[in-house]
Amino acid sequence: MSERRPLPQRILALGATSAIAEATLRLFAERGASFVLLGRTPHKLAAVRDDLQTRGAAAATAVVADLDDTAAHPALLAQAVEAMGGIDLALVAHGVLGEQSQAERDFPAAEAILRTNFLSAVSLVGWLANYFESERRGTIAVISSVAGDRGRKSNYVYGASKGGLNVFLDGVRNRVDRAGVNVLTIKPGFVATPMTAHLEPNALFTQPAQVARHILRAIEKRRDVVYVPPVWALIMLVVRSIPGALFKKLNF
Repeated sequence: MSERRPLPQRILALGATSAIAEATLRLFAERGASFVLLGRTPHKLAAVRDDLQTRGAAAATAVVADLDDTAAHPALLAQAVEAMGGIDLALVAHGVLGEQSQAERDFPAAEAILRTNFLSAVSLVGWLANYFESERRGTIAVISSVAGDRGRKSNYVYGASKGGLNVFLDGVRNRVDRAGVNVLTIKPGFVATPMTAHLEPNALFTQPAQVARHILRAIEKRRDVVYVPPVWALIMLVVRSIPGALFKKLNF
């Protein structure tokens, strides 16, 4: 049975300018949380910081960082912990969709997708798992994707980066759960964000604010995996159940 605990109050957001992260952080700001916000683009990061403070955040500090630079992660994360006197929740939200057709032709393009979505996340979560395990508490929430559940020709490089991340998170969860640390894998479907602006809208698209409410509840209940919206759990069950001989003939 899921366990409810008080919501985290000291939050580290990695990729804080993503639309889903920003919507989620707003809910915590309304409850008076404190933040350290990491992101690549200074003016976007400053806008998120100012918005959270307006909404009731106890404190918010913006740190410009390239999260693809894994060598810098230990110092960045240690500084965030020191700045807030400890952290209760780390939200890992950075990622790229990439261009599938380019990644098929050009390995560096595929490598860049894997580096951002998988390797940098492995570096961050690995450090955070060690920190929270030593504290014997805390939550690591990572935004993955339903695309990681099964490879499809339209986005299999992106899907592979998220699928690898999902397996990694499964293993970390298995390791640190006994220390009181919760690892939450967040699997959104189609979300109306700048990253998906080039896609044709359909009835399955949802808004970041709706996704954020599901994430907040999943963190509160210490869930392991959450599909958002929940209908995606059923959709992906069907997708995973399609026999391979049929699946390879489908055009999606």
